[in-house]
Amino acid sequence: MMVNGDALPVPTIYQVAERAGVSIATVSRAFGDPSKVAPRTRDAVFEAARELRYVPAAAARALAVRRSKALGVVLPHIAGPYYAELLVGFEIAASELGLSVVLVLAKPQEHRPAAVLDLLGRVDGMAFMARSGADDEIVRQVSEVRPTVSVARGRVDGVDAFYAENRRSAQHLTEHLIGHGRRRIGFVGRPEEGSDIGRRHRGHLDALAAAGLSPARHFAVDPVESAGREVAEQLLAVAQQDLDRAVPTAPTAESSGAPRGIAGLDALVCGNDELALAIIARLATAGVDVPGELAVTGWDDTVTARYLSPGLTTVRQEVAQLGALAARRLAARIDGAAVQEPCTVGSTLVLRESCGCSPLGVSGAPPAAALPA
Repeated sequence: MMVNGDALPVPTIYQVAERAGVSIATVSRAFGDPSKVAPRTRDAVFEAARELRYVPAAAARALAVRRSKALGVVLPHIAGPYYAELLVGFEIAASELGLSVVLVLAKPQEHRPAAVLDLLGRVDGMAFMARSGADDEIVRQVSEVRPTVSVARGRVDGVDAFYAENRRSAQHLTEHLIGHGRRRIGFVGRPEEGSDIGRRHRGHLDALAAAGLSPARHFAVDPVESAGREVAEQLLAVAQQDLDRAVPTAPTAESSGAPRGIAGLDALVCGNDELALAIIARLATAGVDVPGELAVTGWDDTVTARYLSPGLTTVRQEVAQLGALAARRLAARIDGAAVQEPCTVGSTLVLRESCGCSPLGVSGAPPAAALPA
């Protein structure tokens, strides 16, 4: 390892063992077969390795040999269209460059430094996509020995970063709902630091502040279908409680001309289509009118969003392009290119009926109008 042209001492397994307070055999097992090491001991070993920037011997030897012509990818999962499309774009671009892809899946709650360091010894460069079981310290550690890029996660020095535009598009989306007369707009999604949904939430708040509106209810849930169903159940439960108490949740449309609302809300901005589709499906079975009572918007413009009734207002992002750009950039880094400034891919607001826009044949408006975001 070099810093300002000077070689730094290479940390050894003995130093890791000493810092963690264990034997070198335990360190070896922690990296070779972590399931056989007690969780507390394993965490102590990994923490010591991170602090010392230690690379296991097998990976270290691999760093010195010829290229493997493979790129490593770390993703939280490949369930749902977003991650699958991101990975497909990356893999196609890598294939066009004559490179293979080796994948590690690690959910954010799964701390898997051993798997990441094992992958490090098998590839020429690493791509960390979205928030996963590899935290920023692991990304930083990897970037010091391999060319590294990141996609849709927090910025790390020395790592090429790629993003889809989120904040401004979310602001436009919320402004559009306000333009439809919605004033009690909730947000669905967990806005973690540096994440796509975090930036979408920030843009949502920007629009509310500009309109002089206070944030309504925030459902901080994971961006998965089951969480969307749970949010819908919460809304229905609150609506039923209000009905039982004979307390209206909002003025009626007849008396005020405003949307009736449900559970104190008249619109929901969802962090992705998966959440929005699950919410709409459950509310529909309960007889809730979308968008009459509650406008709902998504994000990603999945195929289902286009054929749902009402059509889902959402935001289209070129996710496959994002993956392809990351793969090409990683290949360039492997060939010696320097780190560049972050790259952001544009987004497009897609208007359909779920926000309150009129369908074709009612007002002459097209069912899906794409606006530059």
